This record gives sequence, structure tokens and C-alpha cells, in this order.
Amino acid sequence: MTEEVEKTPEELEEIRKKADLQYKTYSEIVWVQFKKYPQSYYSLYGVFALFVIAILAPVFSLNVPFFINVPAGVGPENMQGMHFPWLAALFDANFFEGGLDIFFNWLLFALPGAFVIYKVMVRTKTFANPREEKAFIGRYLGWAALGVFASFLAIYMFDFRQAYVDYVQLSQLDGVSSLFPPLQYSYRDVDLNAVIQDPSWQHWLGTDQQGRDVFARILYGTRISLTIGVVAVAIYTAIGLVLGGLAGYFGGRVDMLVMRLIEVMICFPTFFLILTLRGFIDDPSIFHIMVLIGITGWTRIARLVRGEFLRLKNQDFVQAAIALGLTKRKIIFRHLMPNALGPVFVAATFGVAGAILIEASLSFLGLGPATAPSWGQILTAGRQTGKIVLILAPGLAIFITVSLLNLMGEGIRDALDPKLRK
Repeated sequence: MTEEVEKTPEELEEIRKKADLQYKTYSEIVWVQFKKYPQSYYSLYGVFALFVIAILAPVFSLNVPFFINVPAGVGPENMQGMHFPWLAALFDANFFEGGLDIFFNWLLFALPGAFVIYKVMVRTKTFANPREEKAFIGRYLGWAALGVFASFLAIYMFDFRQAYVDYVQLSQLDGVSSLFPPLQYSYRDVDLNAVIQDPSWQHWLGTDQQGRDVFARILYGTRISLTIGVVAVAIYTAIGLVLGGLAGYFGGRVDMLVMRLIEVMICFPTFFLILTLRGFIDDPSIFHIMVLIGITGWTRIARLVRGEFLRLKNQDFVQAAIALGLTKRKIIFRHLMPNALGPVFVAATFGVAGAILIEASLSFLGLGPATAPSWGQILTAGRQTGKIVLILAPGLAIFITVSLLNLMGEGIRDALDPKLRK
């Protein structure tokens, strides 16, 4: 009878880790590996913080009060009494011209509401195992995203508009009480008689040549940069996935056609191709910029997916699916595509940073939306006026955002590659 060898605490910990790995999904294993890269891990939270700042922008800066109480006999008759104009201004198409701002404003209420509903549903539901709970969370996130987007479309199509009221001037009347955001400015506030002001307690980063508060424009510009980065990358990732998947799976003439199309596209520098296409648009909007970046940046994704499909299509699980008589659509999109997404995630993360730089460059050249508070426009104002604050503030915002995205992308790349895992 052999004696049982007593194991050290280090050996027991190693055995426990190996046992835990046997019950983890692939995404959980990648997440564990990702957390081992501190720079990338904290950069992920930095990107999350940028999205939170973009959503909470009206809480920090708006020229409309959360509430205002006008006593009888003071001010316009229709404004007397207690009013809550901040809530209505968030969805006012006269105040926020584009659907982008209204969408972020809607997220202020939709995200907390979705979270509360999720907590209530989880408490009233029991799960047989962790896998069932994860499946429920996945379904809920899908339906919640669909509900948030559908409700936003309903709000946007309603086209709510109200008459303009100068609440800042109204709040200065005797007897009027009000509560404004910390900065009582909108990114659209223009003072034609104003001169460029240096940073002060009133204007934290000063004003530009049109009297607009720079900090407010930096704050709301976060929405533009993040949205263009995410949506533009989503557009060209979808195009690249489909074309690259078809080329890699079918080969032959399909592969030749897609590869010739890729070669034609990469013959032209992406930025100059976007400039050429921009010349055909008279009044560009944020949507136009996203589409332009989306339809010109798909070639890299297509080549990555094509290479993954060529590597995977002869493996046993694909041959088994073919032998079972599954349709080509199911084989491509349910078996091959999920296994080819690793490099795509990495490329998409770096692509978001690239799309932000392209949008800032277009706005810097004066080819972006004229009324949008883009960081590139603020840089242009700094170049024209020579004010160092107008150069450093948007430049630092672009640098921080792009650096966070690149660091996060490096962590995802290393976590997905077994050879680079710690």
C-alpha cells in the first residue's frame, strides 16, 4: 500500500486552477487571460469611462436647468410655477439637431431601466445550471438592445420640438430659483460679440472664436468620436465577414472575384478615397462619415476572414457538418464564422482607433459636419487662432482615446493567441 504524498499549497493551487479551466467556456478563458495584462485591463475600464462620460454629457453641461421655479408675476405667464425643462430638452429636435445626441440622451434612462428589469427577472427566475443562466443573459441582452433601439426610433420619428426659452436669463430674475448643470453652456451656444477667452472658473477650457465653450464641445465630441469609431467599424466588419467568408469557403471564381475587388480597393489610399467620395456629398452628416469609413475599410477584415476560412474548412468539424447534410449557409455562419472571429475582434478594436483619427482628420480639414462638436474642428480653431488650449485640449482627448483603444486591442490579441498567453 503506497503512502499518499502530501502536496504543497502551491501544488494544490495549481491543481485547482487546472480543474477550474476544465469547466470554463472559451470566452471565460480569454477573459481570465486578458485580466493578466494590467495595461489592457485598465484601458478597457478607461474606454468604458469614456462611454459613461458621453452618456452623462447633458448632466455636466447644458444651458437648461434641471428645474426652475418662477413665482407669479415674474417672467412670461406660461413659465410661472415649477418646471423641469432639462428632461424635455434632451429630446427636443430644435435643441439637439442630430439623432446621435438624442440617442445618447435616451440611453440615460434606457440603460438604468434595462438593468432594473434584468435584476427583477433574475430574482423571480431559477436556473438549473450556470450554462442556462448564461443563455438567459445572452437572450436578455439581445432583446434589451432591440428594445432600446426600437424605442429610440419611435422617439426620433416623433420629432418633438418646443419653443426656445432663454433659461439662463430667466433664472436671473428676482425670486426665481433654479438648478443648472455645473456648466451652464451648450456646445451650440454662440456669442457673435464674444472674443476668445482663456480658461477660467466660468469657462474651464476657455472659448473659441465664436464664443462657444471649449469644454462643453470636448465633452459632447466624445459622443461623435466613439459613435463613428464603433458604427463605422461595425459596417466594414460586416462587409468583410461576408465577402471574406464567401471567398474562403467557395474558392474558385468567387475567391478570384473578391480578391480582385480587394486589390482594386487597396490600390487607393483609404484616406484619399474617403476624400474623393466626400466630394460628392453637399451637406455631410455624422451618418455620411460613418458610411464612408465603413465602405472603404473592409479589405483587411475580408483578408483575415478569408485566411481563417481556408485554414478551417478542411478540419474535421466542418467535414462532419458537410457529411450530416447541413446547408452551406449554416456551415458558413454557424460553424466556420464563430471560429474565425478571433483575429477579427483584434482588427476591429484597432480599427475603432483608426476611424476616430480619420474623422478627426476630416473635421480638421473642414470636411466634416459643420455644426457637430468634433475634436477635429476644435483643432482647426486652435490652428487658426494660435491658442494653445484649443490645440492641446482636443489633441489630448484624441491621444487618450486612441491610446486606450490600442492598449485594449493588444491585450485582446495576446489573450486570444495561445502562444502569447501568460
